[in-house]
Amino acid sequence: MTPAQSTPAAAAPPRRDVLWRRTLRDPVAAGCLAVLALVIVASLAAPLLTGHSPDRSVMADTLAPMSGAHPLGGDGVGRDVLARLLYGGRTSLVGGTLAVLVAFLVGAPLGLIAGFYRGWFDAIAGWVVNVIMAVPAIIVMLVVMATVSQDLDVAMIVLGVIMAPMVFRLIRASVLAVREELYVDAARVSGLGDARIMRRHVLPVVVAPSVIQATQVFAVAIGIQAGLAFLGLGKASQSSWGAMLNDAFTNIYNAPTLLVWPGGAMGLTILAASMLGNAVRDALGTAPPRVVRRRRPVPPAGSATDDVPAERLLTVSGLRVSYGEKTVVDGVDLILDRGEVLGLVGESGSGKSQTAFSVLGLLPNEAEVSADRLTFDGKHVLGLDLADLNALRGRSIGYIPQEPMSNLDPCFRIGFQLVEPLRKHLGLSRAEARAKALALLGRVGISDPERVFRSYPHQISGGMAQRVLIAGAVSCDPQLLIADEPTTALDVTVQAEVLDLMRSLQQERGMGMILVTHDFGVVADICDRVTVMRQGRIVETAPARRMFAEPGHDYTRMLLDSTLEGGPARGLLRLPEKPLKEVTS
Repeated sequence: MTPAQSTPAAAAPPRRDVLWRRTLRDPVAAGCLAVLALVIVASLAAPLLTGHSPDRSVMADTLAPMSGAHPLGGDGVGRDVLARLLYGGRTSLVGGTLAVLVAFLVGAPLGLIAGFYRGWFDAIAGWVVNVIMAVPAIIVMLVVMATVSQDLDVAMIVLGVIMAPMVFRLIRASVLAVREELYVDAARVSGLGDARIMRRHVLPVVVAPSVIQATQVFAVAIGIQAGLAFLGLGKASQSSWGAMLNDAFTNIYNAPTLLVWPGGAMGLTILAASMLGNAVRDALGTAPPRVVRRRRPVPPAGSATDDVPAERLLTVSGLRVSYGEKTVVDGVDLILDRGEVLGLVGESGSGKSQTAFSVLGLLPNEAEVSADRLTFDGKHVLGLDLADLNALRGRSIGYIPQEPMSNLDPCFRIGFQLVEPLRKHLGLSRAEARAKALALLGRVGISDPERVFRSYPHQISGGMAQRVLIAGAVSCDPQLLIADEPTTALDVTVQAEVLDLMRSLQQERGMGMILVTHDFGVVADICDRVTVMRQGRIVETAPARRMFAEPGHDYTRMLLDSTLEGGPARGLLRLPEKPLKEVTS
């Protein structure tokens, strides 16, 4: 065999899922982008689309009807409406853009510095911002236009300065929320400079709310500019949608259609910009983790495989998860049969939760995931796109999180959060989904399902919230249930009840289950097989009975010896014979 034949073919690198691709997957975003592109192109190409000057007045064309010479007719003083609409778009787009740029050039750096460093700069910047916000914006712009320039662009620059405090407060609040996080402290301890910390850890948090703020500033700027022009301010030679509205209101009884063109253009532009901002903000938070393929042929995601036994539900081979240069899961192999309960055990930081999240596709964006094989129910799932992952997670794989109260949305009732997945994945009607949700609440041991169904999360206890999450996890009859430390946040008596519930549901529905835990008591109570992890690697896998009777690895024996079960009782606490000396300052 030649070297060329023995070398595995390199798989083509996956196409990077950049922001604009994720945004364009949303049909609403694509439509809004098309509308904005049409407005921008039409405004820039105004000299090519019309031969009329926006300021040339012909008395014979006063309130002229639509015709070949005037496609949208003439206004109250004989100017071509189409020409004024196209050239007016330039004024509105430039004015809105100027306001956004000035607001962020002034407010963003000040907000970053004030939020990150606090101290005297934060105090002075806050005082200046409060003074600017107390000044009436319209009065300031009117004074500037009366004393400095009648140009509407100058008014938009002033508006940008006046709206900079909004940007300052938003960015300062975002920075304050992230600067106290432990990972920022860890970056400081590791020797990273402030500039790098702000670029790597702070700015990504600021981007999403800033996108929404920018679209709001843009919309407000277009509206205020139109208002100024409507009042007759601005240069007479400067076409604008506001001036068109002024003329249309003057002739509203003679030619009411004159209101349609500038009003429609303004409404569509503002609506498209706002909805596009929302779509970009959503796309910033939906980037899937990077999937790094090995240099060997990898079957396409979603394709079926023929060499898996019929009873095999999940196969993981050579799983590796890394964050930059740090590898947290290295070469993990797992198998799970239908109806089997696998315990994934290890101390904190051993990689057990990262392994489970890899199967779920819930790792953060910066995670790099690779595997020789990752199949579920006979199909390859590594590299599935977000839509296929959501279908898989909702219908075939259930998940029970560690913190029950933090995984229920406080803005919605319990019933809504149970009914919506049932309607989406099972196609049930609202009444059918409600009946199934109530039955599930009763099945998980809630004595008054109707009351809980109508309650908000803050109105129920932690144990009841965990039962709600279990009901939601099994509501779509999944084949695999992944439970990540499901009893850690509960007291001892509730832990036992939840374990009994999970065991009975697993046996009743024949689900496979992966139980992530560090509690060997939980493992002994519910698991068929046990996999022990340490520093991102598997050190031992064995049936549960044999694991407890004859642990094969020193690390497993150390974990078992560290438990309190079966150990000698502690002696009585003895106080010192002499009283402690009083410490005085």
